[in-house]
Amino acid sequence: AVPASAERFLLVRTSAMGDIVHCLPFLTALRARFPNAEIAWVVEKVWSPILDGHPDIDRLIPVRAKAWRKKPWSAGNRSEIRTALGQIRDFGADVAFDLMGNHKGAVLARASGAARVVGPSARCRRERSSARWMKETIDVEGVHAVDRALALLAAVDGNPSGVADFSGHKLLAREPAAARAFLDQRDERPLVLIQAGAGWANKIYPLPWWAEVARALDGAGYDVVLPTAPGEEHLATEIVERSKGAARAVDATDFRFLAALLRAARLLLGGDTGPVHLAHALGTGVLSIIGPTDPARNGPYDAPERVLFHPLPCSYCYKRYDGPRACLLSIPPQRVVEKAI
Repeated sequence: AVPASAERFLLVRTSAMGDIVHCLPFLTALRARFPNAEIAWVVEKVWSPILDGHPDIDRLIPVRAKAWRKKPWSAGNRSEIRTALGQIRDFGADVAFDLMGNHKGAVLARASGAARVVGPSARCRRERSSARWMKETIDVEGVHAVDRALALLAAVDGNPSGVADFSGHKLLAREPAAARAFLDQRDERPLVLIQAGAGWANKIYPLPWWAEVARALDGAGYDVVLPTAPGEEHLATEIVERSKGAARAVDATDFRFLAALLRAARLLLGGDTGPVHLAHALGTGVLSIIGPTDPARNGPYDAPERVLFHPLPCSYCYKRYDGPRACLLSIPPQRVVEKAI
């Protein structure tokens, strides 16, 4: 158990959007148990706006670990690494939690100098050998990423939390003026969002099929909008063109803008991708069309009814390909529309 004198906790979960969201219940539970503690979170700089302003986080420590890995010996990166590691050490954590289960998370947690560095045991880690950086390990139980993170709370008082509270009202709470202006100019039709992009090409539902879904939803009286992130513009353009204008795209680069859209939407359709998990955390209805990953582990938490998945002998391959495979191609747009409406 954590002694009463322990007042500083460091959480290491650098990326990506969905993984960060999956660790929010851990943050909520930790804050509930230690309301007066100081809590810091180490996060990749590009994702730090998601957590910026969160009332349960006292300090955000942004890193650029991906950039550092590409050119670790460049003068600029060496300087950034020294600064970031200094910020991590200077926080003075009593307990550091590796919520990643790989070498990156483990090294950053260990670099804190905390007396207790806690993370999953070797058999429960993505990179087993990274357990060597831990001072304490826990056999995490559960299938879903949320439950696996919550299991580390056993280090706090000997009991893992059985309740997952995303505290969505605390997340990206300030609505930007641009979002309010966009929402105010809409008509009265219920808003449905389609998130076409995903981190892997074989997680992306076929764009012509998304266009069919958009046309059907538009015909059923819904306002269909595609929130678009950098690098996904071509996906939105093709869907808009193929849907003959039934869907329209909007730049959702700003995470607060995206959150405002999600809060206003009746439903978000997408794959195994960060915005789906963010929407679910905010309390928005979602429908996740999942291909190469396990819905029980990577689907919307505690909501199997919000998943479309076609099991195959090769299911849960977790392999990356250059386009959708049979797992997604076995889910026609008609099934998506029927489930959505």
